[in-house]
Amino acid sequence: MSPPIGTTGSDLSFGKWAFAFGLVTSLFFTWGFAYGLLDVLNAHFQTIFGISKTQSALLQLAYFGAYIVFPPFASIFMKKHGYKAGIHMGLTLYSLGAVFFWPSAKFQKYGGFVGCTFVIGCGLATLEVAANSYISILGSPKYAASRLNFSQGFQGVASFTGPLIASHYFFRGKNATTLDTVQWVYLAVAGLGLVLNILFYFCHLPEITEEALSAEIHDAGIHADREPFWKQYRCIFGFVAQMAYVGAQVGVASLAVNFMSEQGIGISKSKASELFSFCQLTFTVGRFVGVGILRFVDPAFLLSFYAIMCSIFCLCVALTSGATGIVCLFILFFFESICYPCIFTLGTKNLGVYTKQGSGLIVMGVGGGAWYPPAQASVADRISSRRSYLVPLSGYLAMSIYAIGLVIDQARKDTFRFRNVDEITGHRNDSKTRSPVESANAPVDEKDETSTEFVEAV
Repeated sequence: MSPPIGTTGSDLSFGKWAFAFGLVTSLFFTWGFAYGLLDVLNAHFQTIFGISKTQSALLQLAYFGAYIVFPPFASIFMKKHGYKAGIHMGLTLYSLGAVFFWPSAKFQKYGGFVGCTFVIGCGLATLEVAANSYISILGSPKYAASRLNFSQGFQGVASFTGPLIASHYFFRGKNATTLDTVQWVYLAVAGLGLVLNILFYFCHLPEITEEALSAEIHDAGIHADREPFWKQYRCIFGFVAQMAYVGAQVGVASLAVNFMSEQGIGISKSKASELFSFCQLTFTVGRFVGVGILRFVDPAFLLSFYAIMCSIFCLCVALTSGATGIVCLFILFFFESICYPCIFTLGTKNLGVYTKQGSGLIVMGVGGGAWYPPAQASVADRISSRRSYLVPLSGYLAMSIYAIGLVIDQARKDTFRFRNVDEITGHRNDSKTRSPVESANAPVDEKDETSTEFVEAV
């Protein structure tokens, strides 16, 4: 049998690894900035076009709707052409969508902005499939969650700085009633996408193939990818958990300003917006804190703890008022920090030949942000912003079930573990201690256990 074409992240030298890691991490800042501009544009378009909050929410629907529609196509494209080609496609769509903001602003067509936002969303969805998956497999699986948290921390930095920059230029002086600045901001965004596209073209990005990943896990005695994709239950349920979590996260953020300004303790809308920026900063700090914790603590166990904490403090936000409720909201943002990267790495772990397909499915979960906020806003309109936080609670509970199910699954197949372990090395060492007869029979005996036991645990 000939060796698989390509390489795995563990095969790279430190220099090549660091270069690839830094280059792909730059993409996280790109889509973090684009997402940070979204809420600012919503408020700006309400003033310019005289539209309702519901109509302005079409931007979010277009953005998150792209995540439901496009990731399967992106994963198929990358399966055939590789990660680097996928990054080029994502950056091209990103730049095209941003460029066409110019004529939309020139002729003041709100529908044009919605369409451009959808194209940008398709580009960013493609980048998420490529970058999240690439960072996850770029090195030892033991530190996959830690690596992805670090890279996504820069997305948080961009989400925090983007609104600050945009609000300074969108809402000052004559810019408050025109779209002139929007044209230039998105032209700069398109330029950033073009520069990154050129940079990636001339830089060598090691291609990590699914065949090599499959050979690596098979060598360690893990044969999960011999089952069809629809039996990769860790990934399938990971998609459900990701959709529930992202929907809850976006819902919590979308009404945070309203919630804080309605607590009756003298917080104005402008002050609430400032506090919301600090909520995002808390989220970003929590993500970098999680990088250190995940180097030592098992990702499934830590996700279980954080998911339970999210559920508890979301319930506290819904049931308490005043300063206590605001403090609970800040704590909720902190515990949200590691959830997305952990769900992604746990859901795509040991997928082998299904790695890119599974990555596309998990990224589709971001589409949860399209329908959770309207549901929460409906409760806020009919009852109160505070009580509306019972809606995202359902998302955190779904994530908790998934995470606890993973912990139980690990305990049943191996042993309960608190500390993070190198699963590939552990399985490889175990296989070396078996007798030749046991080693020969291992793939057949263990073939069905990976999928069925997880379903039973959940």
